[in-house]
Amino acid sequence: MLFLAGSKPLLHFRPPSKRIPSWKPAGNGPQHMKGSTLLRKNYIYAPGPVSVPPQVLAATAKPIIHHRSADFDPLFKKVSEGLKYIFQTKNPVVTFASSGTGAMEAAIVSTASPGDHVISLESGKFGERWGELSQAYGFDVDRVQFEWGYGPDPNKVAELLKARPDTKAVYIELCETSTGTVSDVKAVAEITRNTDTLLIVDAVSGLCADELRSDEWGVDLVGTGSQKGVMLPPGLGFVSVSAKAQEAIKKSKCPKFYFSLAKALKELEKNTTPFTPAVNLIFGLEVALDMIQAEGIENVWARHARLAEGSRQAMKAINCTLFSKAPANTVTTVNVPDDVDGSKIVKTLKEMGVIIAGGQGHLKGKIFRFATLGYYNEFDVITIVDAVEQALAKLGHKFDRGAGVNAAQKYFAG
Repeated sequence: MLFLAGSKPLLHFRPPSKRIPSWKPAGNGPQHMKGSTLLRKNYIYAPGPVSVPPQVLAATAKPIIHHRSADFDPLFKKVSEGLKYIFQTKNPVVTFASSGTGAMEAAIVSTASPGDHVISLESGKFGERWGELSQAYGFDVDRVQFEWGYGPDPNKVAELLKARPDTKAVYIELCETSTGTVSDVKAVAEITRNTDTLLIVDAVSGLCADELRSDEWGVDLVGTGSQKGVMLPPGLGFVSVSAKAQEAIKKSKCPKFYFSLAKALKELEKNTTPFTPAVNLIFGLEVALDMIQAEGIENVWARHARLAEGSRQAMKAINCTLFSKAPANTVTTVNVPDDVDGSKIVKTLKEMGVIIAGGQGHLKGKIFRFATLGYYNEFDVITIVDAVEQALAKLGHKFDRGAGVNAAQKYFAG
């Protein structure tokens, strides 16, 4: 009670009539965790979306600015120039508020016309998207299938172009994410660069992880998304456009509106976009590009190569084999051991708070995939390897516990 001298009590505090119930988390919670269920950390090792640097996330939380104001133009000019660096080009790079698939669609609808002959090189699930897009827009598409786990054969491409010199474009993956396989884009570019045929590359997962030198190799259009090697949340698509591609754009009669490279290039000259951009993602893009430039693109490629090789060495040490015959630095793809139910690996890791990816198409349940793509270092490899070891042990796989972690540490130390 509270009293004033010579007075009655002003306030009277009463204890609660019932005991206050203890707080419990909503839902089932991560029941697999021992002790408190209130602390759960998620670890993302899927090949996109990937973890985002905190300084990039902080930038996306800035107060919004109007995209037609004087504040936006210098920002967009800076990031457009910075994008040229990661694409390794002096040609313009346009930005869409879209996924990477939007960038791919923009590249093909802006450079071809219905009935044009195109070649879709397909060595995995994502490569098939080129063929599906081409069919949707009425192209005469030659969908060339290669065995999954192998990149497209440049010799086959040369044969196809010799038979059809009127081919408008060849479509290829830098990294076939579904199999963790890198394509020999440089070799294919050697075939197309001195012809009228465009080479269009899907680098949605591979950009900044696997080497790509657009101008030096003679690549005409490269599409990617923001949520992988560029280290941003999903929501931005980018396309680099060579001079040869710009000439093709002038002749294209394919229906298009939003995904028009002609419109985007015209507005890019004024440091803006034809439609409303994702302004706050562009704030984050500025920071991400600064980070990549500070590290240096050659060093970024080398870091990804080092992390990927450490991951591969670790998997071999725990009696696992690699699926890809041309492994990418973007994602490590592992065959499910014979003594493990492949349908349970991804689920088991997810219950541990670790997100990876499984197989697609006919590889469902037969492989698992994890990435150290973008904002990752050697400690992240040790974490994912240890998590894979724990999951495989729970599922009955026979190996020496800790062998994968030790192999990765030994490789990094060497």
